Amino acid sequence: MNKAMIVGWSHIPFGKLMEPDTETLMAQVSGAALAHAGITGKDVDGIYVGVMNNGFQKQDFQGALVALADPDLAHVPATRLENACATGSAALYTAMDFIESGRGRIALVVGAEKMTTRPNAEIGDILLNASYRKEEADIKGGFAGVFGQIASAYFSRYGDRSHELAVIAAKNHRNGVANPYAQLRKDLGVAFCDEVSEKNPYVAEPLRRTDCSLVSDGAAAIVLADEETAANMRRAIAFKARQHVNDILPLSRRDPIAFEGAARAWRQALSQAGITLDDLSLVETHDCFTIAELIEYEAMGLAEPGQGHRVVREGITQKDGRLPVNPSGGLKAKGHPVGATGVSMHVMACMQLTDTAGDMQIPGATMAGVFNMGGAAVANYVSVLERMK
Repeated sequence: MNKAMIVGWSHIPFGKLMEPDTETLMAQVSGAALAHAGITGKDVDGIYVGVMNNGFQKQDFQGALVALADPDLAHVPATRLENACATGSAALYTAMDFIESGRGRIALVVGAEKMTTRPNAEIGDILLNASYRKEEADIKGGFAGVFGQIASAYFSRYGDRSHELAVIAAKNHRNGVANPYAQLRKDLGVAFCDEVSEKNPYVAEPLRRTDCSLVSDGAAAIVLADEETAANMRRAIAFKARQHVNDILPLSRRDPIAFEGAARAWRQALSQAGITLDDLSLVETHDCFTIAELIEYEAMGLAEPGQGHRVVREGITQKDGRLPVNPSGGLKAKGHPVGATGVSMHVMACMQLTDTAGDMQIPGATMAGVFNMGGAAVANYVSVLERMK
């Protein structure tokens, strides 16, 4: 099989942006990613777009919007993917399937979301579409309320880990200071994150504001090429492994704090790659809420169930720890424009592997893990990346 490789990328700063819609946001990264790869729109065989939308904008048919910025893309087949918060990874993996099936040699992947034009209550309701509405529509606090319930269940079984959640939040905000694309570049400190206050109130108890990722606008893009084509390009990042595992959508039909789909995806990816966690230089993981990152430590195999707090206390995932997690600042500091997130996480990993991450750089990074999930660990994507050239 002719494997798909990442040969170029582009990323804009996340935040509350002036650009009015995803069309404008995608235009900022699509051409830049092609230029980074050293090609033009004439070289692209397929376009794969990740935008969740679900009510953020009236304009949909998002796959058709990318070509508006480049006449050379007008007749290139374009497909839009949606898979909740894993929408970006869904677009990326589908583009890889396109290349590895032999249907094309080069694909453009674009992830974007425009979230900030909606009122907070409406944003929360739109995000609740990533849950099982028949049973979970009335959860107080919207999607944050879903993870508030997960945190409460975890604390009930394993003890209150609010302090450890604050340490995770502080770690990611400290890392985010070094990320020029991050929405919030401020070192908040553990003390602030650990205290309920007027500036850090409960959003969905026991989760505080600092336990929740940001509402964001943003876009990121990746160019993929088959192995033969990539050999003649400027750079090539290979997927040593990639796995997508789903879990049952309703929380009532599974153990909501087990993250079994995530654990399976990690086990399968590590097995496919023939490595252990000790071989990874870093991980970019889906910290939509700090409780998610804590449970993900257990899912990836850093700790047994209920023991994730030990990873935090031992500093294993700090930037100078044994396995740095979210040196980009994660969703917590970088922001979480839903459709862009999965693409962004892979871009952050590629920057590390090409030694172009600036002040975010993990010295000597050779292999990176990426975990992106949709919903409450329903759609689970794990990638293991390594630099080939």
